[in-house]
Amino acid sequence: MLDTVLGKLARQNDPNVLVGFDKADDAGVYKISSDQALVQTVDFFTPVVDDPYTFGQIAAANSLSDVYAMGGRPLSALAIVCFPEKGDITILEQILAGGLSKMMEAQCTVVGGHSVRDPEIKFGYAVTGMIHPDCVLTNSAAMVLDALILTKPLGTGVISTAIKRGAAKPAWIDAATQSMTTLNAKASAIAGSGKFRVHSATDITGFGLIGHAREMALGSRVSLRLHAAALPLLEGAMECIEAGHVPGGLKSNREFAECLVGYGEDVPEEIKTIMFDPQTAGGLLLSVAREHAEPLLQELLASGVPAVEIGEVLPQGKPLIQVV
Repeated sequence: MLDTVLGKLARQNDPNVLVGFDKADDAGVYKISSDQALVQTVDFFTPVVDDPYTFGQIAAANSLSDVYAMGGRPLSALAIVCFPEKGDITILEQILAGGLSKMMEAQCTVVGGHSVRDPEIKFGYAVTGMIHPDCVLTNSAAMVLDALILTKPLGTGVISTAIKRGAAKPAWIDAATQSMTTLNAKASAIAGSGKFRVHSATDITGFGLIGHAREMALGSRVSLRLHAAALPLLEGAMECIEAGHVPGGLKSNREFAECLVGYGEDVPEEIKTIMFDPQTAGGLLLSVAREHAEPLLQELLASGVPAVEIGEVLPQGKPLIQVV
């Protein structure tokens, strides 16, 4: 629906807009000088875990992720809060404290924010970062023969759904929480260091792996091949799918994008499902020159980033995304 609406809006002819909403990228980029550009993004959502402090941390990590996906360095943030009029104020305090802890870790200064009364709690940030105009990583520059590297495992959406239904095991919650509260700062810094020919990047969030891979393929005018057996999964993700803990967003993602996907005969149904799982604070999907894939992967792993090579870039064809 949003894709249809945005397509009808008028375009502003501002030459300083390096990346705008017409690009379906992770954040906007606005050039302010020959060597400086702003990276701007906003994100907020309802709680995905029970603990308010942890929820604040996850919301912050998720909001920062789009800046990291563009190769940028976060500078400042504005908090966005929706909170019940008669809600327990200590819960709000814990949410804000959790978010602030992650912003401090990212060396991103919270300079203010805005709150509204709402029966349903929602929290997030508008984040501004900086980047050199020539160093922007977009989701539309993948090149044929590139390797595809994913920096976090999949499954936060189905596990969060299991949490809401009281069906998640402690080990699943711990694994998902650890993933969602980990910043993409290290992965972004390594990818954008200039040591490796990283051509394109995007973070895997609400549209799931297939949805964001679709945007990369369409924007880059290529096709992608993903290896089902290589996909990294959070502990409990498959069990959640088998038990039917599937969020509505996953179903919507699948209805929207599966028409562009071709599956090999041996791809399990659970793997087909998890690829559409809406991620919260998910990892980066990097498209890197084949000869730099292994060195990049080794540096990511040495830095504690659980990166995995999951596929490669092919010449444009049908299907747009192959899963084998």
